[in-house]
Amino acid sequence: PGPSGPFNVSLPTPVTNAEFSKALGRALHRPAVIPVPPAALRLVYGQLADELLIASAKVVPAGLEAAGYRFRYPTIDTALAAALRD
Repeated sequence: PGPSGPFNVSLPTPVTNAEFSKALGRALHRPAVIPVPPAALRLVYGQLADELLIASAKVVPAGLEAAGYRFRYPTIDTALAAALRD
């Protein structure tokens, strides 16, 4: 057998939305966009903005790490580079 059950599939090094945006800009060789003010998101999306766009959770793949899983792309920069490869 082996590990079983649900696992969080995420980077072992969590990043904030701001960090993700900057890393995406680097990967695309473009400047990161100016963040949208939360009030503007609430105006357009109402309560959904708080639930899906503004709220955050620090998710780590503790189960995968405990099972000895080795990440091929452990950082946001390496993961985005691999995902955006031609």
